[in-house]
Amino acid sequence: MYAITIPEPGGPEALVWAQVPDPVPGEGEVLVEVVASAVNRADVLQRQGFYDPPPGSSPYPGLECAGRIAALGPGVSGWAVGDEVCALLTGGGYAEKVVVPAGQLLPVPEGIDLATAAALPEVVCTVWSNVFMIAHLRPGETLLVHGGASGIGTMAIQLAKAVGARVAVTAGGPEKLARCAELGADILIDYREQDFVEELAKATDGAGADVILDIVGAKYLERNVKALAV
Repeated sequence: MYAITIPEPGGPEALVWAQVPDPVPGEGEVLVEVVASAVNRADVLQRQGFYDPPPGSSPYPGLECAGRIAALGPGVSGWAVGDEVCALLTGGGYAEKVVVPAGQLLPVPEGIDLATAAALPEVVCTVWSNVFMIAHLRPGETLLVHGGASGIGTMAIQLAKAVGARVAVTAGGPEKLARCAELGADILIDYREQDFVEELAKATDGAGADVILDIVGAKYLERNVKALAV
């Protein structure tokens, strides 16, 4: 097969399309013929020489992909050759084929093409694990999403609305906020012009947010605490 390799770190020109050995699925693994793979920050950092794949992972970039199952390894059930899937990877998505643990596969949703599905696993798993598995967001509660127009942000809006939560978002500028509104966001805050703690308090009669999903980090920590419902 062919894969995008990185012989030496550098810019986009460092990516080399080269022939490499075909992967073989082991116990509990599935071989996927890749149709599309998404670009994540870790892929860029790997190309630049600032990110090493986890031990035992594929050396090729690509942390998520979509395609069709080409073969099943021993012990795999619930999947069949030809199934359209998307997958969360530790690497290897930038290749014609990739081996994936069966537990990291997701069926491609009805009505979604494979190119779009390739961008689902990272954001879906990030939002679901943080907002629902850890924070236990419930219907009627308020979720504050920083970076509402980002990949993680847009997925968080949709999943939170699907379970009946109220969603507040921060984003930079009217165009990004308009997109958040289209996806169902209830409270729109332009972080360039407004203080999200004050605006959220106004919109919730001082109640604040039950859960905050923050992809910004340390500089928001103190204000996040002030924005939480207590």
